[in-house]
Amino acid sequence: MARGLAPDTQGRALQDVRVLDFTAVMAGPFATRLLADLGADVVKVEAFEGDQVRARPPLRDGHSSYFGHLNAGKRSIVLDLKSPDATRLIERLVGRFDVVVENFRPGVMRRLGLDYPSLSKINPRLIYCSVSGYGQSGPRALEPAYAPVVHAASGFDMVNLAYQDDASRPATSGVFIADVLGGTHAFAAIQAALYQRERTGRGQFIDVAMLDAMLGMLVFETQEAQFPGRHRRPLYPPLRTRDGYLMVAPTSPRNFEQLCVATGHPEWREDPRFRTNADRNMNWTELLGLVESWSLQRSAAEAEETLSRHGVPCSRYRTMAEVLADTHLAARGTFAEITDGAGTFRVVNPPFRMSDSRTDVRNYISALGENGPGLLREELAMSDAEIEALRARGVVG
Repeated sequence: MARGLAPDTQGRALQDVRVLDFTAVMAGPFATRLLADLGADVVKVEAFEGDQVRARPPLRDGHSSYFGHLNAGKRSIVLDLKSPDATRLIERLVGRFDVVVENFRPGVMRRLGLDYPSLSKINPRLIYCSVSGYGQSGPRALEPAYAPVVHAASGFDMVNLAYQDDASRPATSGVFIADVLGGTHAFAAIQAALYQRERTGRGQFIDVAMLDAMLGMLVFETQEAQFPGRHRRPLYPPLRTRDGYLMVAPTSPRNFEQLCVATGHPEWREDPRFRTNADRNMNWTELLGLVESWSLQRSAAEAEETLSRHGVPCSRYRTMAEVLADTHLAARGTFAEITDGAGTFRVVNPPFRMSDSRTDVRNYISALGENGPGLLREELAMSDAEIEALRARGVVG
């Protein structure tokens, strides 16, 4: 059991997997947080200044809950990766680990002597995952890319603009979809490679591109760009209520029947504009306009309750504060409380549950480099004097 992490009373699916984590900011840390949630021993390798997210708000007494959300359940060691001595330490450690994850710009790990060809010679069973904006190959591979840049490059922002009749420019970015998607795909690919290793005995290299992950989300749009249709697909605008907005998605014939009953308009079923699914798709805007006329006479909560009671897929638009107070999410265990040096806060657990394995966040957030000396003693049998000598030379923090 990794030092600093309490033992689990119920097993976790990846509890025997060990990960050297060279990631920072979001996409890579998102992937390795999920691995840690499933029990992997994740050792986060940080520079002396630490992952920059350690200094990002929300900050409480110098501790970032943003960092804690992405890095709970991991140990931390500080190394100067530009030092040959640090490279040698990693080479000694890598034989004892199953997975390496990194999200530097392509080429950085090769220059450090820590790329897959170098480390796989030491450990042929090593799974090595690189997460980057544009992937490890291709004309744009070396270009810098953060999530908002990838959103623009993927076509996502222009697709979304085309769906907004009242907008004249792409939406401002604030939610880093590409990071979360890239991290999620890395999480899945690592486990697939671990499974394959059980059959072949060999590790492999995984190249995750955030751009590719974004494109994978644009399923209809990829096809529609190749085979443009004559008619616009049905869109789902927010419908006004007396005090907010409502999303209604009556996509199936059954949903439409339920909508007619819920709104008290059974005559819509015989309206030539709405009689068949094809009719409704052709006159979708008119249908939702009629629903909005109904919802404008009610509060968002009342409209949601009425439609939901009749089986119509819908939701009022909620703030994050409302989501955090949601009783359904509380009953499901969606959030967990964890603690850092400034106190307790809530984070999101993995979105899946397993009947025979824990899938919740582990309540441990490491201070910068706090596990380094213990790790070197446990894994490499180094003495305190040897560790102190490395510290004196600026190799270890």
